[in-house]
Amino acid sequence: MPVLDSHGISINMVAGWDGEIYLPSPAVSVPSGPTAGAGDLRAAALKPVVPIVHLANVALFPGRGDYGGGAVESLGADGVFIALLEHPTSELGSALFQNAGLPWPLAPEDFSRFTLQRRIGGQAGCQRFFSVDGRAFCLYAVIGSYAARASLVQSVNRVLATVRITA
Repeated sequence: MPVLDSHGISINMVAGWDGEIYLPSPAVSVPSGPTAGAGDLRAAALKPVVPIVHLANVALFPGRGDYGGGAVESLGADGVFIALLEHPTSELGSALFQNAGLPWPLAPEDFSRFTLQRRIGGQAGCQRFFSVDGRAFCLYAVIGSYAARASLVQSVNRVLATVRITA
């Protein structure tokens, strides 16, 4: 069974699944206005770039959005997409990341048709924010069929059970 292992995150890939751990291109916003100066540009350029994990039981093509835009549209009724996005450690003290430890296994009732970045007919999603080993994360999972969530969530949990995060 192939293993994805990078940036302190490892996953034992399940047969039939595709996955990637990568660092996104740094997004630098250019300050504007009368007080914008060179120091503002340096601060923007130093924004931490943190890893993103994408896992799916469909082929993952380049150019996906952080939360799976470009991938979730190709999910059939039996499709699953998982994104695990790390956030900068400076966000650890916020209420959003107060839940310590891995937030899985997930239950079918954790998935809702309304928890989607973009609503696509029949799909359902689940989003959890958490911290582990001094790192802050967002888990975002999409299943292709709300009606089949009981079996699809088992697939999600089978993959998530192999995820390891180290400091």
